[in-house]
Amino acid sequence: MSKYNEKSKEYTMQYMKNNLEEIRFRVKKGEKDKYKEAAEKAGLSMAKFFTVAANEKIERDSIVL
Repeated sequence: MSKYNEKSKEYTMQYMKNNLEEIRFRVKKGEKDKYKEAAEKAGLSMAKFFTVAANEKIERDSIVL
């Protein structure tokens, strides 16, 4: 039996609401598979893959936030 129940779901949803934001963007047809494969080879989810890539770009280009 799973430990995940309605109360756990409620806590998770509350955490997401208070602590996370969503970023959505579109890519040309066929590019999604390329990015998905690259993320898998890196051992990352696609979200983590893009977050890491964006942070590396910010650091490399010395972009001040």
